[in-house]
Amino acid sequence: MPPPPPQRPASSHVGRANLFSASPPPLSNRRYPHHRSLPLPPVSPRRRDPKKHSQQPSQEEPTDSGPTRTVTTNPAFRAAHLRTAYRKPVPPAAAAGEGEALLAADPTDAASGRAVVVGPSGLSFRLPGAPFDFQFSYSEAPRAPPLAIREPAFLPFAPPTMPRPWTGKAPLLTKEEKARRRGVRLHTPLGQETPQTVSAHGIMMEVRERRKMDLARVSPGDGRSREEVLGEPLTPSEVRALVKPHISHNRQLNIGRDGLTHNMLEMIHCHWRRQEICKVRCRGVPTVDMKNLCYHLEEKSGGKVIHRVGGVVFLYRGRHYDPKTRPRYPLMLWKPATPVYPKLIKEAPDGFTKEEADEMRRKGRDLLPICKLAKNGIYITLVKDVRDAFEGSDLVKIDCEGLNPSDYKKIGAKLRILFPVFFYHLMMSRY
Repeated sequence: MPPPPPQRPASSHVGRANLFSASPPPLSNRRYPHHRSLPLPPVSPRRRDPKKHSQQPSQEEPTDSGPTRTVTTNPAFRAAHLRTAYRKPVPPAAAAGEGEALLAADPTDAASGRAVVVGPSGLSFRLPGAPFDFQFSYSEAPRAPPLAIREPAFLPFAPPTMPRPWTGKAPLLTKEEKARRRGVRLHTPLGQETPQTVSAHGIMMEVRERRKMDLARVSPGDGRSREEVLGEPLTPSEVRALVKPHISHNRQLNIGRDGLTHNMLEMIHCHWRRQEICKVRCRGVPTVDMKNLCYHLEEKSGGKVIHRVGGVVFLYRGRHYDPKTRPRYPLMLWKPATPVYPKLIKEAPDGFTKEEADEMRRKGRDLLPICKLAKNGIYITLVKDVRDAFEGSDLVKIDCEGLNPSDYKKIGAKLRILFPVFFYHLMMSRY
């Protein structure tokens, strides 16, 4: 029997002692020994008990290099968000749709006229000097008073209006500012000393500060009315001349399930700065009621819808439009949390018992749908199809398979406004 092969002595690492036990080696592959075995999955960290390990707003942490340092955490990082169970009921008068309730997280905001308004039109934000109350979505806001709000009464506009740190990005420089920064001043005017610094290439460059922008600025414009900006109505030949170059143009504004949002007003004016027509392409939920969308486009932007084909709208800025004196509104820095609204689909609608509602649901299972709605489609003919279906039957079924739950709920809310109907599940019945 041959002697065993000599073993190599274990290498010793001075000062590098292993204080922790190493993980066990992976199991060998018995079927294919030459193959490498799969490593073990990582061990998930232990979840900490929030009651025992609660985060303090300010605590002292000792450091090895010097004295203790104080760590302060802003209350915004511990504020309620969409994944928390924050629910604050609104006042009874606002929940019943009889009036408005003004909410403010900061007393200084309430004194200056900044407040969160909860009323029959939903959740809106009021700023001093604004011509109307701002909303996240103007065309798709539910026409029902909310029951509760899901976040504190913060105004989603500018850093001075919210008790949370500014973590955004500074505005970009314009072409003129970039050119001035690249330029080299060969002489200094008399009586003026400009601070200078040396660049990486050894060139004396002038130091200029970044342009400051007030994100909470509200400028209603030059005071002219909408009729004065639009001027005389366009003739049919002028409408054709304006619309024809933009029919196949790719520069457009896309509107989805949220409808006309607040920040889209700034995008419309950016389109009007270069051209007289803003092409708006609509898909999804807003196409159920295009008249409502066109009304809000004209009312909030101040333009005029001169042509509409399917889900495409051409918005005219006006004969006397001036981009320098146009109205300016602050941008929303985040999407506000949607309030709690009454349920659209009830277990037993008003005037029906639970047994009668269950019987209608059983009948609807055997009913053929009148149409199938595609995701991000154009639903312009949906209202006409439902109206024609109600002439022959009291129960109508619409196939919404493939749509997001928020989409078919919004479509159902629109149909409930246009028709006096009850919703049982994905079908509806007139009364």
